[in-house]
Amino acid sequence: MFFDDVIQRFGLDGSGRFLDLGCGTGQLTIPLADHVAEATGMDPEPDMLTEAAQHALAARVGNVTWVRGGSADLPGQLGRFRLVTMGRSFHWMNREQVLKALATMVEDQGGLVIANDGCLARPITPWQHIIEEVQHRFLGPIPQASAGTAAEPHEVVLARSPFRDITQVVHKFNRSWTVDRIIGYLYSTSLPLQQLLGDRQPDFEREVTHELLAAEPGGRFVEPVTLQVLIARAP
Repeated sequence: MFFDDVIQRFGLDGSGRFLDLGCGTGQLTIPLADHVAEATGMDPEPDMLTEAAQHALAARVGNVTWVRGGSADLPGQLGRFRLVTMGRSFHWMNREQVLKALATMVEDQGGLVIANDGCLARPITPWQHIIEEVQHRFLGPIPQASAGTAAEPHEVVLARSPFRDITQVVHKFNRSWTVDRIIGYLYSTSLPLQQLLGDRQPDFEREVTHELLAAEPGGRFVEPVTLQVLIARAP
């Protein structure tokens, strides 16, 4: 689906380089790294990079360089890339500035992939509402800044950039979660949950685990996902 489509569109045949900007724990970096010669995952949070490197080691992916930094550090000394991906990170950036920098970094036949799916903490299913309710009990209302601040749609910003050739693709699928993965994800978002919880973190984890398993004793939670993808190239 998503990965196969990206691999085909950009001719990822084991050669070339790709950059995952705002890589988080490597959800895009690691699966695509197998299809290029060199991959770079870049993120401002060292804890994210540490976890990403652990996931890459477990997946036996050894061609990724993990770089601490953000969009303001571009272009830096990173070099040129066939593909640059951004998953749920573009809206946190100065988008015009980033696109201007990337125009000097992306090869002539290359481009960008911006992928946005739903946030697990924004409830769709009953078990996601449980997570929201537990967070509310511990923290009160979740700060609205965690939802992002981009005013204009990404495609409008892209249309003013060198990457004006835009294709929109939507993928729909189900994603499975365990309690441990859910808790790990909650700690990996832009909301500094661990910092906000402080010494109540163990109590929060116990409460989330108890409530989720009470709702679904089998411990398998299914999230319906709509993945919206923008593929952008220079015309």
